[in-house]
Amino acid sequence: MRKAIYTVILSTTAIATPAMAEVEVKPIIEARLRYENVEQQGVAVEGDAVTLRVRAGVTAKSGSFTVLVEGEGTLAIVEDYNSGVNGKLGPVISDPENVELNRAQIQFTGIPKTVITAGRQRINLDDQRFVGSVAWRQNEQTFDAVRAEWTGIKNVKADLTYAWSQRTIWGVDGFGARQTAVGGDNILANLSYKGKTFCITGFAYLADLDEALVQNFRLSSKTFGLRGNVTFPIGKAKLNLLASYAVQSDYNNNPNNSSSDYLLGEAMLDVTPFKLTAGYEVLGADSKGIGGVALSSFQTPFATLHKFNGTADKFLITPVNGLRDLYFGLGASPKIKALPGFAAQLTWHQFKSDRLNQNFGTEWNAQMSWKIGKKITFLAKYADYNRKGIADFAGDADTRKLWAQFDYAF
Repeated sequence: MRKAIYTVILSTTAIATPAMAEVEVKPIIEARLRYENVEQQGVAVEGDAVTLRVRAGVTAKSGSFTVLVEGEGTLAIVEDYNSGVNGKLGPVISDPENVELNRAQIQFTGIPKTVITAGRQRINLDDQRFVGSVAWRQNEQTFDAVRAEWTGIKNVKADLTYAWSQRTIWGVDGFGARQTAVGGDNILANLSYKGKTFCITGFAYLADLDEALVQNFRLSSKTFGLRGNVTFPIGKAKLNLLASYAVQSDYNNNPNNSSSDYLLGEAMLDVTPFKLTAGYEVLGADSKGIGGVALSSFQTPFATLHKFNGTADKFLITPVNGLRDLYFGLGASPKIKALPGFAAQLTWHQFKSDRLNQNFGTEWNAQMSWKIGKKITFLAKYADYNRKGIADFAGDADTRKLWAQFDYAF
């Protein structure tokens, strides 16, 4: 099998650039062992999962061409949990068993200040609020796409992608509302300017999604926005300010006639080894609706959603009346000889609706991690969501989640 891969790679590069002869080959080996426990009020069965994810592949570089092929497999060592696609009872733990081709891409750098990548690939834009690889889940999200990145003007970067398939976290057994892949004609565009202490980015994301079974006729949308961050030195400390605004409306085959806004303001004070964060994020609801129209609130179907609005994952789909998230966090990275690379973080969220002033609830998130060298990472993580007021969306119930994880990267 390896010989066959090498033959294809060498043949491809030889055809494209006959003068190239030397090929640099590097292996890709990653493994992750995870335990996850979920308790959700109203669900009699707890979720207990022990899963092992392995990625293996190869990159081969010759001149201006780099070819990457990577497989991904997830094994349920303790299988008695609801993966979302296996038909079992209990709260969903979104790590189904899976064997798939995770990435298969060719990259060309022969044009000055330009990188072109074609094939199945990982795409992470900015902080992944709108486009990301969902790296937290065992099965990664990738895209079948052509991407061009251009840096021909100093401090400026243009990033343009056409993606015809979103390869989801649900793996090869995905079906119905949780499909293996979602086809469409999607445009992801970023234009950024990066100075010494600041960066400003304009973005346009056109999600034209085809699959009715995942309600993507209502998730199809066009989003235009700006994002900016700046850093101020304060003695030995640093103050980082981040702001973002976007407007989203229905697109192509979406039957809604709606428009909603996104707003983020965040401040982080970095006083080594501590970081104090305060932020406010709004995923708006269409102001024209009273009581709401299905999925007329601001949605981010390509995002790495686990990073935002609490790690209990209660808001993977924005509620019909929108979402307002007020949060405060404290992080620390002290130097502890017995725990090299140690880091800890504690975050509190208060969730309310954007429309009708509904009080959803509060959530505590805690995380500790430590690294041994560059290859091994241990992580422990906890999320506790407490519902307030009335249940307004599916799964709106008190939920506690616990994770213990071991990562190895070659």
